[in-house]
Amino acid sequence: MGNLIYTLPELILSVGAMVLLLVAGWVGDSATKAIGWAAVVLLALAGLSLVGAASHGGLVFGGLYHADAFAGFAKVLIYGAAIVSILLSPSYFERMGAVRAEYPILILLSAVGMGMMVSAADLLTLYVGLELQSLAAYVLASFMRRDIRSAEAGLKYFILGALASGILLYGIALLYGFTGTTQFGGIHAAIAARGVQTGLLFGMVFTLAGLAFKIAAVPFHMWTPDVYEGAPTPVTAFFASAPKVAAMALLTRVAVEAMGPATFEWRQIIIFMALTSIVLGAVAAIGQTNIKRLLAYSSINNIGFALIGLAAGTQAGVSSVLVYMTVYIVMTLGSFLCVLAMRDADGAYVEEIAALSGLSRTRPGLAAALAMFMFSLAGIPPLFGFYPKFAVFQAATVAGLFWLAVAGAVGSVVGAYYYLKIIKTMYFDEPAVPFSDHREPIEGGLIALSAIAISPLGYLAIPLLTAWTMAAARALF
Repeated sequence: MGNLIYTLPELILSVGAMVLLLVAGWVGDSATKAIGWAAVVLLALAGLSLVGAASHGGLVFGGLYHADAFAGFAKVLIYGAAIVSILLSPSYFERMGAVRAEYPILILLSAVGMGMMVSAADLLTLYVGLELQSLAAYVLASFMRRDIRSAEAGLKYFILGALASGILLYGIALLYGFTGTTQFGGIHAAIAARGVQTGLLFGMVFTLAGLAFKIAAVPFHMWTPDVYEGAPTPVTAFFASAPKVAAMALLTRVAVEAMGPATFEWRQIIIFMALTSIVLGAVAAIGQTNIKRLLAYSSINNIGFALIGLAAGTQAGVSSVLVYMTVYIVMTLGSFLCVLAMRDADGAYVEEIAALSGLSRTRPGLAAALAMFMFSLAGIPPLFGFYPKFAVFQAATVAGLFWLAVAGAVGSVVGAYYYLKIIKTMYFDEPAVPFSDHREPIEGGLIALSAIAISPLGYLAIPLLTAWTMAAARALF
């Protein structure tokens, strides 16, 4: 019973998802809105359950599952992003004629998998959580099965995901073979006692490569632009937020908790992924004409900055990663909410950047919000998006990686170009065909909340955010 209490968030979501699946099968798609709101309530309850033992219980189930502050922090971000992804979906699917009661249920099942990922204390728990999250994601990517782009996105994601899963499994097999255990604590002790052997090094490389696919870090990013463009926009918003947090938290836990004594070895891999992600994300986004593809490269670019904090390998570095991911999901969800507001006079969704021309004169409020998100993603002060970049650069500098912080700062200057291009399009180009003036209250409210959070008012949250992320990071050390 004690073990079950520690896994209360996953139990709430699993049982709730099964009940809602029965309701969907019995009532049909007419219950979609009710099921969506029930899913939101379940995610909120799962978040509230983290207040007790679920985030401070330590190792349970024989060392397979870690209920600690680090996992608790990551789950709060995951559940929050999942709630937003459910709230912004009804109007989209109604317009597209694709209302399905299974959508919020798939989000719940994906959230269960992500919870297992961030709480994994064993390579087998890691894999089970990762696959549960991925199986739901494959269906979500191809959710609009009659749309050729959505079907293509789901197929690409599935094939490349299967490849990454095989790479990860091979790495897990090598780690087990050279350490004699699949538990993170045992791997840590084996590396500390025997050092890094050649076979173990290969195991680390394959394991980190498999996880890099999930965060879309270069050179395992190839699926991201096509999947982001082809998937329904609410699904793309979900992919760009919650799974990124889960995969980044899992990568951090594996690197620090399982491979801690081999920091010098895995740091080289992380630095390579960080720098290449920053450069490719900045350069490849310049020529994009589709806003969702541009945001896909933006997510690759931002993951590179988060990896700079992980490369530090310190408690402050882990804290900076958590700070970065917190602010990142607010900026990203806000950006996708603005994309959902891009509708022509007939209510059809528009994704071309050229359609934003002169938006400041036709929809000044939407243009101002999108400009704030673009400036914040670029890390331009005084918006709050500047602070997480400063945090990861500071952690790298303190850890003796000053050159890496400088390289990241230079990369952020290059990446600012394509964000500023969107702002230039909205404020200085001749107006295009005006967007529909119809406004969704929930979407508008979420855009306003996100804009307030990344405004200079966000700096007021730094003391609380720093204390919370440092407490979460301490759990790994």
